[in-house]
Parts: sequence; C-alpha cells; structure tokens
Amino acid sequence: MIRRTRPRPVSLPPALQRSLDLLCCPACRAGRLHTDRGALRCPRGHSFDIARYGYAGLLTGARATSGDDAEMVRARDRFLATGAYAPVREVAARLAAGAVSERGTVVDVGCGTGYYLAGALDRLPGARGLGLDSSVRALRSAARAHDRAAAVAWDVFRRFPLDDGVADVVLDVFAPRNPAEFHRVLRPTGRLVVVRPTGRHLAELRGRIPAMVTVDPAKEQRLHRALTPFFEATVTEQVEYSAALSRADLLDLVAMTPSARHVSRAVSAGDGLLPGRVTVSVLATAYRPRRAHNAQGPLAPR
Repeated sequence: MIRRTRPRPVSLPPALQRSLDLLCCPACRAGRLHTDRGALRCPRGHSFDIARYGYAGLLTGARATSGDDAEMVRARDRFLATGAYAPVREVAARLAAGAVSERGTVVDVGCGTGYYLAGALDRLPGARGLGLDSSVRALRSAARAHDRAAAVAWDVFRRFPLDDGVADVVLDVFAPRNPAEFHRVLRPTGRLVVVRPTGRHLAELRGRIPAMVTVDPAKEQRLHRALTPFFEATVTEQVEYSAALSRADLLDLVAMTPSARHVSRAVSAGDGLLPGRVTVSVLATAYRPRRAHNAQGPLAPR
C-alpha cells in the first residue's frame, strides 16, 4: 500500500517576511499579502507559491519568456565570482548608499542573481532589499545573495506588485527599464540608479565575435527621452577599465549575456577565444523623481 502525504509547506524566509509590507496582490491589488499555510494570500483569497529555493512566485497570466536560463545563470555566477565587474557593483552601491538612510529599502529591478543588490546592502547595514526578475533560475541565486534580500518572480514590464512610494532606491543594472513604475514605487525623496554599457563596453570581444549584441548608438538618447518625464539626473559617473580575463572567463562572459543566443556553437565552445584584456565601460546615473510628470511615458528597452 502506497501512502501519499502532502508536501510540507515551505517556510517563509526571514528576508521575505520582512518585505511583506512592500507587496500587494498582483491579481486584484486589494491589499497586502500575508502568509497562509506556506503560501502568500491576499484578502480576496488569491494565492501565490513560495518556492523551496526561497523566492515568491507572483507572476500571473502570461509569463515572461526572456529570463535567463540555467546555463546563463551558471555562467553569470562563475563570471561575477571572479571580481571582474566589482568596480561596476561598487559604483552602483555607492550611488545607492548616498541616497538612502541605513534603514532604507532598495528594490533591484531585473536583479538577476542578486549580485548588485547584495553590494548595495553591504554598504547599508540596516537596509533591506527586494529583487524582481522573470528568471526563476536567477531567482534561486538572488534569494540567497544576501541575508537581507528577498526575491520575487515578476515581469518588469508589467505593473510591479508593490505599493506606491515604498522604495528609497530603485536599482537598474544592465536591465530593462519601466520608468512609470520606477516613479510610482519610489518615495518622493528616493533615487533611481541606472547602470548601462557605453559603446566601448567589451569592444575587443565584439571585434572577435561579430555576432555579439552591440550597444545601439542611440540608446543613451532613448534612455533620457524615456526617463525625462519622470526623473531628473543628479549625477553621472563613468567607470572604465581593462579587465584581464582567462579563456574560461571569456566563455562565461559570452554565455551570460543575450549574445549567447546569437553566437555560433563554435564560438560558444571557445574557438578563437584567447586570454586577454577586455574593456569594461559603463555609465552610472542617479536620478531623483520629478514631483509631477505629464503622462505615462513609454517603456524603455534595454
């Protein structure tokens, strides 16, 4: 005789418990979420799972399909562990820390594995963090990236499952942008921190791999056009340096980016990739919310 037992409810991670006051039901927006028998529920009874890996699955309806897959996430974990992007994390964390008290709330939109959110929380000993991403594979890492960071599965192009004015900082590092939602969830005194590549970013690698995704020369203009109705730039810093990368590092760097979907199998296997130096070049800008904006502006693509 086979006995069937119900799976044990997943316990709510402490960081997610501390973030429940930020969240609202994405299905009806009727109220805040609360824990009930190992799930999150709203006052109207909508229920959302807590994954055994520690993140909350709040996506409803059609699901995003552009999230990083398992191979991309493993490559990103390995590459970021080398410290090659540590100066990028440092500037994002510094701009975030300069805009919030130590006990503030940092929301990382398109958080990936939580690498940049963890860097910001390290600079803010009393702050809490919440990461949003559509990749469940990345969220498994993000939920463990920092003991004060919670993680939620969400499509960042949709209305965020967050109450109005709950964030002191919104981080957006190499991620899609949703200006209207950034503005809605930020406090009036909050800051948006956006980090994006310049045209020189990974130039040597693009020279060796023509199929790699390039930075559109008009991207910076599109960014400012999309953000201007909602935000005013306060400071911009450029971070540019040369990173010495091994062949394995280069393979992971290619595999962790959208270029992994474009390059040939031969390049992905490492043919033609030799150890060397690669330029890392980004712009990091802190923005403050405008008190009023004209309309719901367009979503800004990557």
